[in-house]
Amino acid sequence: MVLGRNEANKVIQAGKTEQRTQVRRAAVASAIGTTIEWYDFFLYNTAAALIFPHLFFPASSSYAGAMQSFATYAVGFAARPVGAAIFGYWGDRVGRKVTLVITLLLMGLASGLVGVLPGANTLGIAAPLILVALRLIQGVAIGGEWSGSVLLAMEWGDQRKRGLLGSFAQIGVPVGLVLGTGGMTLLSFVLSDAAFTSWGWRIPFLLSLVLVGIGLVIRLRILETPMFAAVVAQQRTSRRPVVDAVRHHWREILLSAGLRFSEQMPFYLFTSYVLVYVVAEHHYSKTFVLNAVLVAAALELVTIPFFSQLSDRIGRKRVYLTGAVLTGLLAFPYFAVLKGGGYVPIFLAVVVSMIPHAMQYGPQAAFIGESFPTHLRYGGAGLGYQLASVFAGGPAPLLATWLLHATGTPYSISVYIVLASVVTVLCGAAIADRSRADITDEATYLRA
Repeated sequence: MVLGRNEANKVIQAGKTEQRTQVRRAAVASAIGTTIEWYDFFLYNTAAALIFPHLFFPASSSYAGAMQSFATYAVGFAARPVGAAIFGYWGDRVGRKVTLVITLLLMGLASGLVGVLPGANTLGIAAPLILVALRLIQGVAIGGEWSGSVLLAMEWGDQRKRGLLGSFAQIGVPVGLVLGTGGMTLLSFVLSDAAFTSWGWRIPFLLSLVLVGIGLVIRLRILETPMFAAVVAQQRTSRRPVVDAVRHHWREILLSAGLRFSEQMPFYLFTSYVLVYVVAEHHYSKTFVLNAVLVAAALELVTIPFFSQLSDRIGRKRVYLTGAVLTGLLAFPYFAVLKGGGYVPIFLAVVVSMIPHAMQYGPQAAFIGESFPTHLRYGGAGLGYQLASVFAGGPAPLLATWLLHATGTPYSISVYIVLASVVTVLCGAAIADRSRADITDEATYLRA
């Protein structure tokens, strides 16, 4: 599975028919692979909000249980940069394909084990410790997954459509959210609360093992990308790709991380913390809130490719920063609606909140991927993307729970969202927009 020079030359010399076939396969493999990975990840998010507090932390108060559960949730995000570094090294050394097979296996096996893990009443303190270990494995796998999936599609296709092609990996997020949250919604609807809490929530975790098998079949049929194959054929691979990425492109890595603040942090508040806030604070049913999140995710199946294609036409930066500004503008109205209550207003607020997210998340794959040269792209893009997880996505539900408890008002969370938007706008203004640049040319990345 390691790409040699002879195989690299075969990829480069592939005919147009074979290239078209590989582009289609790469796009499908990119979308399906990330769908499976994020299906597993969002299952954990939903369970962390609804199930894990009383299952793994039964002796804690409602507030303490939520804090402890979201702390295990945050652990997975802290592990992501580690995964980006580990798999970034191999992705830029031996190729995108082999790395993506390993990340898929890790994610699926960890999720399957969560599905059979007994609670604290059976295993005692060992139960939450094992849960944390499995969450760490999930985080490492996700950390290595994203950049490989993006590059698989982006480096195979028409370079005038990098935004659209890169978005196939991004589409995996709302599809995974639809499947994961949809599975939980269906089970919570058809089962009694006692049955759902006792064993029903485990079913979607176990089904992930079946999905992993499907994903492996698809990924094993893909050839290495022609861009990376050219690097191998020309013997330009780096011996220390992650070290070189940090040394020569530290600015792009940090700016890429900041670029994600107004996309990632609000997203996990809007899809995970909202379950705690609306259900626990205002006593709406779990099924109602899950349905709202489900519709919001379905909307992104349309809006992510739309805004990605738009970024190919008018530039990544213009589309992206518009989404960041809109996120900040929606912060206070969003929580005003949740606080005021009402089924229709809350439902619409959850759905509408996903539009500015899609404006950023769709073009984001190409925006970050284009910031690094081919021989350092897997590690550089992965580190930039996943560093935001430590400071933005992972702590978001934990800090939101604490802010509401400490201040007594959800508007303190709105301030948190506005600050994230300011960080993104500043970083977005500073990072280069290479929407129309030739990213196969090393000169593109030479600073004046």
